Amino acid sequence: MAENRHVRLLIIGSGPTGYTAAIYGARAMLEPVLIQGIQPGGQLTITTDVENWPGEKNIQGPDLMLRMEEHARAAGAEVLTDHVAQIDTSRKPIRVRSDAGGSFTCDALILATGAQARWLGLPSEDKYKGFGVSACATCDGFFFRGHDIAVVGGGNTAVEEALFLTRFANSVTLIHRRDSLRAEKILQRRLFENTGIEPLWNHTVTEILGTDDPKSVTGVRVRDVRTEDETVLQRTGLFVAIGHIPASELVAGQVETRSGGYVVTESGSTKTSVPGVFAAGDLVDSVYRQAVTSAGMGCMAALDAEKYLAELNA
Repeated sequence: MAENRHVRLLIIGSGPTGYTAAIYGARAMLEPVLIQGIQPGGQLTITTDVENWPGEKNIQGPDLMLRMEEHARAAGAEVLTDHVAQIDTSRKPIRVRSDAGGSFTCDALILATGAQARWLGLPSEDKYKGFGVSACATCDGFFFRGHDIAVVGGGNTAVEEALFLTRFANSVTLIHRRDSLRAEKILQRRLFENTGIEPLWNHTVTEILGTDDPKSVTGVRVRDVRTEDETVLQRTGLFVAIGHIPASELVAGQVETRSGGYVVTESGSTKTSVPGVFAAGDLVDSVYRQAVTSAGMGCMAALDAEKYLAELNA
């Protein structure tokens, strides 16, 4: 990465949001530069079957992201494998510094940093992360072949993880704090039809049990939210799938955010509270959180940035 380089449009983050913004930015002749971040391709790179992307009946998440990256490059965007360490929006041009030691100034900035897995926040969870506790079934499911494991959560991610894990595990228990799921109806149907998954309703996880030598999970302590009674499930793995938190730490205190850390944008726009800074995708969206809506917002961000730059140079 070049030192002290100035570009018209800089995009931080990949995934459907960033790559779509790069495609539209390149087509507008803005010569966008996209910095991929710590997880090139975003959350879809740890997703297996994608069945709701228009035009594709079924495609693997990593394959879809690879195609989008190739499309962005072919359109004329420059894609850099790097991670942003610091952003300064307090002056113009906007300043960005990367982990690789490079620095940029830009006239317009699109934030497409997405979201990260949310954890339970238990000390025992931290202790056994990577030793039986995971937030990525597609990453770690293979290591639990023949095991009895549990998944905690009630949304799309939890159901998808549970279904995927039945390919490897002997049994899967889905732990949910309510008595019904929030997941899409088609996913719920698949879960209820799968004899390898047993739902455990109205329970929360209070502790992960295990050994120290070797470090491994041996059980999960759960609490009934109605009676407060606790029981221990003999499980050798726990997959946490309770949602995600927006990756807004780079601009914390610089742009307006709302509850949960989501970046605030103007209604019907991707404009943030700072002129020239635009935000899109899961960084903004706490409602839909779909790949296709993220891509749409990436398009919006590029068009908003194009208009901003045209007015800036008028």
